[in-house]
Amino acid sequence: MCLGATVSEPRAAVAVTKPHAEEHAPGQDPRRWVILGVIAIAQLIIVLDSSIMNIALPAAAKDLDINAANLQWAITAYTLAFGGLLLLGGRIADYVGRKQAFIIGLVGFAGASAIGGLAVNQGMLFGARALQGAFAALLAPAALALITVTFTEGKERAKAFGVFGAISGGGAAIGLIAGGALTEYLDWRWCLLVNLPIALITVAVAIPVLKESKANGDTRFDIPGAFLSIVGLVALVYGFTEAAKPVTGADGIPGTRGWTDPVVLTWLAVAVVALVAFVFVERKVANPLLPLRIVLDRNRGASYLIFLLVGAGLFGMFLFMTLYLQNVLGYEPLKAGFAFLPFSIGIIVMAGIVAQLLPRVGPKPLMIIGLALASTGLLLLLNTTPTSSYFGSVFPALVVMSLGMAAVFIPASSTALVGVGGHDAGIASAVLNTSQQVGGSLGLALLNTFALTATADKLGDLIGAGGDPKSASVQATAQVAGFHVAYIGSAVMLILALLIAVVMISAKKDDLPSEGAIAA
Repeated sequence: MCLGATVSEPRAAVAVTKPHAEEHAPGQDPRRWVILGVIAIAQLIIVLDSSIMNIALPAAAKDLDINAANLQWAITAYTLAFGGLLLLGGRIADYVGRKQAFIIGLVGFAGASAIGGLAVNQGMLFGARALQGAFAALLAPAALALITVTFTEGKERAKAFGVFGAISGGGAAIGLIAGGALTEYLDWRWCLLVNLPIALITVAVAIPVLKESKANGDTRFDIPGAFLSIVGLVALVYGFTEAAKPVTGADGIPGTRGWTDPVVLTWLAVAVVALVAFVFVERKVANPLLPLRIVLDRNRGASYLIFLLVGAGLFGMFLFMTLYLQNVLGYEPLKAGFAFLPFSIGIIVMAGIVAQLLPRVGPKPLMIIGLALASTGLLLLLNTTPTSSYFGSVFPALVVMSLGMAAVFIPASSTALVGVGGHDAGIASAVLNTSQQVGGSLGLALLNTFALTATADKLGDLIGAGGDPKSASVQATAQVAGFHVAYIGSAVMLILALLIAVVMISAKKDDLPSEGAIAA
């Protein structure tokens, strides 16, 4: 869902200084569209793996004897490693070289996928998923930075955004379809093993066509900053995940561990201390892991916040819609995956339109319209009931959401990297990814807490009114009530993103120039 570009900032020209100067690009690469294809495939692999395992989890649990309490780690291990290591991965890409980081990340991701596909126990699977996340944290910012140094002309950059945004935006839904098909007709292990041939073929094409680029000037690593950022982000995501951990009360009604649990409070306290210390260190060190100028710019900072909130809302929608389709409507895995196809198609179609409109109308109007549509789509899901038809309640909401999301991803990504020079391209792209991944992880945990609490409350009310707790209709009614609360929470996050776009985004179409930045 993330894409990137580097553009200069005409309203506040910044002088080129030696520590951050980088040579001008000699011109457009004649193989740039092949390069985009290579990068897009790599991004698709990353996005797919954030969702492809969701539908495969029941089969994996049965095969590896994973209990319900631990099953979440097949997803959480990936997101924890990915979100926690992205900032460091961005700096490694800048300093070591974006092509080299891209190749290493892709090969490593393929190897980790093979380990997971061959797992003989839950520990091996969880470890492989964490390793996937670690290599994805190197691969993703390298891919985005390569986009920024490959496409320097405004209209072509917009087209590249459109292609990349369509793949990234629709990838999660494609992952659900692929996961359903592979699980139903082959084996859950192929949800991981399928990455191996795709990644190796992509590497074979990438080696001769990609050009190396790296940051010049001061390239010393900020080790204290890297340590504190990893500890802070991992502790924050882990604390939210533990708060949403399912538990069963003495009355037999399911709930969550909650925010006042000592374990949760300890992890959140560690996160706060580490992240505050991280900001302090970044203000003092000569060559910070995250230069604060990256996030304190008005347009960039707003874009990162928008991506964080959109990630939180969108991840929640996919989870709860998957549960609704399978647990309430009784869809098989493949059918549930195909139910998301309209979302993917809407993203792809609208991304091409948005890519053409962006240079003409600028980013802000598109973001406002997109966020308004997406939040409306989420609220349309409140029409779902235990007996709803797919085309009567789910389909319209998915279509409206997809049109809105495409109008957010592309322009928000362009403003997220306004004024970022070549020296910081990787780290700025990593912040974009980090915002989405951490937002998705935190939002998912928060919304899961809301949903489970609302489900438990509704179940209690139904039982109090004489309902049978073992009745399928009573259980479905309670689940749908919980999902509705989650949809409202997701919509609120997107509405907050809309307000941020209205108040903080100031970039106009003339602020998206045809040449890349030479300084940051």
